[in-house]
Amino acid sequence: MQKKYNTKSWLDNDTFAAWTFLTPALVLLGIFVIWPIAYLFYLSFTAGSFTSSGIYWIGLKNYWRLLLTSDFWQVLGNTAYFTVATVIPSLVIPLGLAVLLDRSHALRGILRSAYFLPSIISLVAAGLGFRWLFQNTGPVNAFLDVFGIPPISWLGDTFWAMPVLIILSIWKQLGFNMVVFLAGLQAIPPSRYEAAELDGANAWQQFWHVTLPGLQPTLIFATVTTAIFTLRSFEQVYVITGGGPLNSTNLLVYYIYQEAFAQFDFGYAAAAATVLLAFTLVLVYFQLRTWGEE
Repeated sequence: MQKKYNTKSWLDNDTFAAWTFLTPALVLLGIFVIWPIAYLFYLSFTAGSFTSSGIYWIGLKNYWRLLLTSDFWQVLGNTAYFTVATVIPSLVIPLGLAVLLDRSHALRGILRSAYFLPSIISLVAAGLGFRWLFQNTGPVNAFLDVFGIPPISWLGDTFWAMPVLIILSIWKQLGFNMVVFLAGLQAIPPSRYEAAELDGANAWQQFWHVTLPGLQPTLIFATVTTAIFTLRSFEQVYVITGGGPLNSTNLLVYYIYQEAFAQFDFGYAAAAATVLLAFTLVLVYFQLRTWGEE
């Protein structure tokens, strides 16, 4: 006889066991995620200091101030440019490398380790290395001089400073995404490629109609994680440019840091952080929706 359970009871064995195992995780989630986000949202409606006059409610004034501050709009534009210019190459280049490594078994382990190495290097250490490479008397300008190209003020020019940060971010993310794509490629059944080849599909058609559909869950994961990594970029700006020259490389996270811990304007910084959180959620939502429809 089939055993029947009282689905209306919240105290049956299965439900009690489930809540017993879930409670520690939910408590930690509430303490370290939900409560900080809720308090951040509350701070965005306040002004004042934690040490002297205390904080007090000012309503939507911080958000109104964001709308009227030209520096904030410049930082928002910098962040959008940096995100788009970093995320797309950080997906395309690793995907191409993964496809090449997947087809060639020779030296796959060594190359995979070499490409993955930047992912485990500290961003601060990588930033110091890039600052040395791109300084006026650094190796990059020395290399250009061999071809008769005059030295470029990479970190002192409003046009060239941002590409340095973008190159560093792409280099940092390249190995991780390549390994993720390589794992996704190896999970695609070889029979799909064999069937496509029998149907007369060339290499490009196999990639477009077999590889990309088979990599869809992997692409969703890589796109979301790369976007989040890019939006929270801080160390690159702090170590290499400090937001300059002329605010041209100031990103939203660094702007929040400046307002909170240099100007001690916590309410305004919290409002900017809330905008960053909303922007991140909207971006991730559209990414998931776009990949989900394909």
